[in-house]
Amino acid sequence: MNQPDQPDQPETRVSSVMEDPSAQALARTYAHAFLQAVQSADVTAALEEFQSFMSDVLASHPDFESILLSGIVTDADKVALIDRVFAGRASQLFGSFLRVLARHGRLELLQLILEESQQLHERQTGRGRVTLTAARALSDSARETIYGSLKAALPFDPVLETRTDPSLLGGLVIRIGDTVYDSTVRTRLKQLRERLRERNLHEIQGRRDRFSHPEGD
Repeated sequence: MNQPDQPDQPETRVSSVMEDPSAQALARTYAHAFLQAVQSADVTAALEEFQSFMSDVLASHPDFESILLSGIVTDADKVALIDRVFAGRASQLFGSFLRVLARHGRLELLQLILEESQQLHERQTGRGRVTLTAARALSDSARETIYGSLKAALPFDPVLETRTDPSLLGGLVIRIGDTVYDSTVRTRLKQLRERLRERNLHEIQGRRDRFSHPEGD
């Protein structure tokens, strides 16, 4: 099946900038600007270059990443470094985009901008990101079954991103935009504990009421 899919990746805690709603909104603005700039070019190729920069350059060279994201290195020095390192290596469009981010001190938003750009392009092409989180890696057949069910139920073609979180014990968490559908064993156990706690509280309160108002008073 020709299904858009992302490889399993462990659930990790994101940094503070990734959790900041204002950072998300700002990244979305830059993502719109990035895609508008590449409209006359190959959007897929531009996004692939962006992804390659994040995975093949920054992730593979943490010292270089530290310099670009450093609060000590000046924005002007970062621009000069980008010019020196990427001259003739990056496309003119992507190099210009990096320099804009550097001049405005926004390089720490790169990962968020990439994600927002990918999701915006997906929406523009009738697709939508769906994140699946399971206790163990999903098999190909399981992904195909889930993909088929989601495709039949959703008004867009789902792009599956799968993650693993052993603490879930079993079941599946499906995230579509801001909506989360949680059918995990961990959640069921939590709900059971809450119901038992509420029942115990009611029983305790009932006993207190009986002692406070004995029959015949």
